[in-house]
Amino acid sequence: MSLAVQQCLLDAVGGNILLATFPTTLLYQQLDVKPYNLDHPVTPAAVTFPETIQQIANIVSCAAEADIKVQARSGGHSYANYGIGGVDGAIVVDMQNFQQFSYDPTTHYATIGAGTLLADVTNKLDSVGRAMAHGTGPQIGIGGHATIGGLGPASRMWGSALDQIESAQVVLANSSIVTASATENSDLFFAIQGAGASFGIVTDFTFRTQPAPGEAVQYQLLFNLGDTASRADTFKAWQKLISDPDLPREFASNVILTEGILLIQGTYFGTKTEFDAFQLESKFPANQGFNTTVFNDWLGLVGYWAVDAVEDVGGGLPVHFYAKSLPFTNKTLIPDDVVDDFFEYLDTADKGTLTWVIFLDLEGGKISDPPVDSSAYFHRDALFWIQTYAIDLLGPVSATTKTFLNDINDIFITKMPNPPYGAYAGYVDPELANPQDEYWGSNLERLIQIKAAVDPQDVFHNPQSVPVK
Repeated sequence: MSLAVQQCLLDAVGGNILLATFPTTLLYQQLDVKPYNLDHPVTPAAVTFPETIQQIANIVSCAAEADIKVQARSGGHSYANYGIGGVDGAIVVDMQNFQQFSYDPTTHYATIGAGTLLADVTNKLDSVGRAMAHGTGPQIGIGGHATIGGLGPASRMWGSALDQIESAQVVLANSSIVTASATENSDLFFAIQGAGASFGIVTDFTFRTQPAPGEAVQYQLLFNLGDTASRADTFKAWQKLISDPDLPREFASNVILTEGILLIQGTYFGTKTEFDAFQLESKFPANQGFNTTVFNDWLGLVGYWAVDAVEDVGGGLPVHFYAKSLPFTNKTLIPDDVVDDFFEYLDTADKGTLTWVIFLDLEGGKISDPPVDSSAYFHRDALFWIQTYAIDLLGPVSATTKTFLNDINDIFITKMPNPPYGAYAGYVDPELANPQDEYWGSNLERLIQIKAAVDPQDVFHNPQSVPVK
């Protein structure tokens, strides 16, 4: 980066040297860049920490004039470090200073700054007796979360985080500051609901909110660690349960698999009496242990999820890891023989690491209500996702471990007569052959058209962003 561009960025933030840092800055990688996945080292050309929307617009202007790519960072939990560009040489706009919050008791809308972490979103909304659906990782930023999808335990009742956006304020590639909603800049609104990093920088969202729930039941079933077939049968019972079209939307569930463990857990948003009437325990083969915890306050329940959020890879600390995802629908349920092959593979494969985990997360419900073309988020019909993770605590993830995760997906893709297809953009997989198609499917063509209209220079870019054609 030239000295002229550096000076432009410093001028953009009012000459405050604390708000624009460069590779020559002391402890630049450790304090400013802060990569999340150590398997993908990235050196940005600059990391900026704007304090106002106009400063963001100024930074984007500097970048566009110099033909340098820009990416915003909210919590920084990109699986391939796309929030810091994904490759060397980008300008990062860190949103940590955008923590604003306001609530309108008439409309029940809450305006939340894009740099707010999910733990703070919960606390701020709870202070006014409200709530919204989002994920369980407390250190994830709402800016990236709500512009990709934002799936969480309450999503079957209320939709994903992006489904709850009423409007958003966005800085575009031409440095203009606009509002996007269903009635204003509606194409841009479509795009930021699922592919936001390709189109601009959201500075704040106005969300529709819900009354904070009262009683809820958190449940866990830990199954007998016996033979492969018994674990496979337990999973078949879970798939049968969640594919019931009459399954209550108050029921959230996931399966966790790791070495020697099969755990089914989740939340029932209702009273203990209602949960007991559901008779969950009776729906599975004999289990080793069954326990429930009743929560009478939303804050306590979300706090429980946060402690239990193994999905927050590495506990928020930088580690070497690899992750993949695959959606299953009511039309692509896993046949029994493929379930058997899957569990046989888990018991016999060389994994290359002791630190691996697989999540199967129930979706559907309210998430599936909107048409697939209502927003950039494409996987409306996903009944559940499989998410596979592997961590190497000593160094880069090995080829053996990556093969283990890829082969899991291949079992389903190659052996099922109606195979699943796609990937969740929130679980960035840099090794996908056709990432944009897997992330956005039939919505991709419209996204390309919108990209050409609002960012023809491809200012907002990462290795898997919506392309300019």
